[in-house]
Amino acid sequence: MSKLLLILVFVVAPLSAQMEGFSRQQIIKYTPKNPYSRLADGRPNVPDDLINKLRRASSEMLWKPLWDRNYRFQWEGRWKINRPEIKLIGRAFTAEYMPVRPDVEEVIETDAAREGIPDRTHTRVIGMLQPGDVLVVDLFGKIEEGSMTGDNLSAAIYAATGNGFVVDGGIRDLDGVRKQPVPIYYREAHVKPLRNVMLTGINVPVQIGDVTVMPGDLIVGDAEGITVIPPHLVNDVVREVLLTELKDQWTQEKLATKRYKAGELYPAPKDPALIKEYKEWLARKKTELGLE
Repeated sequence: MSKLLLILVFVVAPLSAQMEGFSRQQIIKYTPKNPYSRLADGRPNVPDDLINKLRRASSEMLWKPLWDRNYRFQWEGRWKINRPEIKLIGRAFTAEYMPVRPDVEEVIETDAAREGIPDRTHTRVIGMLQPGDVLVVDLFGKIEEGSMTGDNLSAAIYAATGNGFVVDGGIRDLDGVRKQPVPIYYREAHVKPLRNVMLTGINVPVQIGDVTVMPGDLIVGDAEGITVIPPHLVNDVVREVLLTELKDQWTQEKLATKRYKAGELYPAPKDPALIKEYKEWLARKKTELGLE
């Protein structure tokens, strides 16, 4: 999907417009179910209060409501993570690279130079980031000569966004990257810098492993992997995550009493008295949290 849409952009839009990313109108067109306001560039602006409600959510909590709604390719694992103990969460800002093709790259770079765009593709992308963004980079899994950032540019991304980032490719300067205060998801580290690739899309659909990421999707990362939530599903996911957290709380509190075996409570209580107690407890909690 990403490559097809990218080809369409090359065909129907000037390269200068393409290098700035999907236009606001294109982003709106391809995110038609977004129920929220939009950022200046057109990306869906998932509200901060909903984002904050997912800061404790695990990959498992997020996976089920998406799967149940037929969104089957929203989680990607197999990452190296510099700070797996810290949650990554924010609105996706995407960048796409492809293997270099000299004739196409010449057009891209000539146009960029004419418009005064920085000659390093890393800084082109980083210069467009906003606070709260999660940069998601499709480097097609490239490791050798696929290092999107080292310690300096990782620090630049953090300064621009206050967030970590995701790169389906490599990084370098691993000792320095490990000192960053935010989580960075990457495939492997490699000493060689980024070469033999060309920047072919900014804020376009990208493929990260098995997942299609749209600009403005909500990215949630934990120690297991990255979950990508379409904006129109965020509210439903938040509600189900909160209900799951309540069920886990009740179950773990009961287990802590040492009066029950795991099979009596998990995956659900079986004794009629416990079922009644749980339903009454849940009803009170839902009222307190406004989940009715």
